[in-house]
Amino acid sequence: MKGYSERLAEVQEYYFSKKLKEVQQLRNAGRPIINMGIGSPDLPPDPSVTSALIDTAALPNSHGYQSYQGTPELRKAMTDFYSRNYGVKLDPQSEMLPLMGSKEGIMHISMAFLDEGDEVLVPNPGYPTYTSVTRLLKARPVYFDLLEQGDWEPDWEALENLDLSRVKLMWVNYPHMPTGAKGSIALFSKLLNFARRNDILLIHDNPYSFILNEEPLSLLALPGAMDHVLELNSLSKTFNIPGWRVGMLAGREDYLQAVLRVKSNMDSGMFLGIQAGAVAALGLDNSWISSMNAIYARRKALVLEMTKQLQLEVSEGAVGLFVWAKVPASVQALELVDRLLYEKDIFISPGMIFGSRGNDHVRFSLCVDELLIKEALGRLFK
Repeated sequence: MKGYSERLAEVQEYYFSKKLKEVQQLRNAGRPIINMGIGSPDLPPDPSVTSALIDTAALPNSHGYQSYQGTPELRKAMTDFYSRNYGVKLDPQSEMLPLMGSKEGIMHISMAFLDEGDEVLVPNPGYPTYTSVTRLLKARPVYFDLLEQGDWEPDWEALENLDLSRVKLMWVNYPHMPTGAKGSIALFSKLLNFARRNDILLIHDNPYSFILNEEPLSLLALPGAMDHVLELNSLSKTFNIPGWRVGMLAGREDYLQAVLRVKSNMDSGMFLGIQAGAVAALGLDNSWISSMNAIYARRKALVLEMTKQLQLEVSEGAVGLFVWAKVPASVQALELVDRLLYEKDIFISPGMIFGSRGNDHVRFSLCVDELLIKEALGRLFK
């Protein structure tokens, strides 16, 4: 054995992969840990979604390899979803590519566009996978700060002063994870103009646009966006099927063909039953989203009470699946996380895993049953 890839020196095991092992060990030891750290929806999908999966799986011809581009029915369901919810018209044959999860898409997009030594603009705070994938490909992440006082929009002055000559890609994500900042058409216009001026491909990661958000937006809705933007989306959060691994990539045909050249060498297509279930999910009307948001709103109210008891500062207008909270100056965020875990049996996420701009923050997930959140709230007083 002549050693491991040098790429492994560029990344560490994903924080939640490592931390959840510790949480499970505590549970195995009898500790009643309430996990408020990870954004994995705990609610079931609509019964029509699981029925479509089961019915298709029962067919004898459903178990072979599938198209790398998904079924025509799935691509049409995805483009219809974009038309209905975002006002974006896409060609299902050429401008929509189903993915086995949007995390896969982050890797495949990066492999399609980046060479060693290229640079990538990565938001701080932001999703850690943007950084890890960039480093795995021996490209260089260049972090741009999001400003809390500016509702977590980029620090435009600092961005404009960067040397962008080697930057090929820019990752953005609104509604933003972890902060819950909604974004706006005005912000999207500024991002698009920045990308156009600097010949950068803008990748908008958009999985949270329906969670507690009454104004879902797509960057592709802007005139001329198709020449400079790819947009990732996901069924995981909106339709409660994170384990199914169903995502999508929307954009210009030649860009998607480049990604498909990578993807077709990495997997053998999505199981037909999952595709049928995804079609059913994408066809649900807005009453589904409203019913989910009613549950999340009740949970969020309880979590906000927890932040109040812990004397944390939050932006109550934020959206998405998390509550992002700033700790007092007298408190270290990591110490608070450990104190809650080891003294109160409550696990929350430290903000530092999302970048240095999160060092004085913590994150609560809303993927927790109301009764458990009430139990967690009660433990704060013990």
